[in-house]
Amino acid sequence: MSVTMIWLVALLSCFGLICCEEPFNYKVNNGRVIGGSDAQPNTWKWQVSLQLDSYNEGFFSHICGGSVVDSFHIMTAAHCIISSDVSQYRVVVGEYNLFQYEGSEQFISVETIIVHPDWNKNLADGNDIALLKLVKSIYGNGYVEIANLPYPEQTLPHGFTCYITGWGLMDYYGNVPDKLQEAPLDVVEHAVCSQPEWWGSIALKTMVCAGGDGVISGCQVWRPKTWFVNYK
Repeated sequence: MSVTMIWLVALLSCFGLICCEEPFNYKVNNGRVIGGSDAQPNTWKWQVSLQLDSYNEGFFSHICGGSVVDSFHIMTAAHCIISSDVSQYRVVVGEYNLFQYEGSEQFISVETIIVHPDWNKNLADGNDIALLKLVKSIYGNGYVEIANLPYPEQTLPHGFTCYITGWGLMDYYGNVPDKLQEAPLDVVEHAVCSQPEWWGSIALKTMVCAGGDGVISGCQVWRPKTWFVNYK
């Protein structure tokens, strides 16, 4: 793991290039999209699959989502960066079914990883954001777009419907979707989300708080109330 304005860092939610003739050398190892459903193909065009080759063996695992912010940069969560070795990462744009090569995908290596300098691995302090600079430009093939990001200082109203998307585990049993998942979450205003029975002081005004029905959620460590995304 995005908002529709959509944060797809999921968060929500993020490696060396291989030949397109070998698109299936990856598995899934990521967070969750609970209560979602199959997205329509070619709908979330800024969605990225961030993948890691943990042992430099040419075998990539999907670990996080990301968003296309321009033709050379991907935005993801800082907690998704688990190695400083850029050669272990690749991004896949134009992806839909992780286990099928559909001809829409672009597999691109990462040149530079920029993690927010104030990220301290504590979600409560915010700054959980990173940028990936790609070794080559994403090209427009009809399956990729730049993400719709919120304006500076923009506050989404209570009840505004956002969406989370990704290939996260769908339940606690480890069931993995092959197709991109989407799920609606309504925004919960800060005055509610910061109450003690919700997230308390962990919920900052620089975050979007959404969900709370105990049915639909998406995050690495799932709680029945909400998940949040940090704008900072």
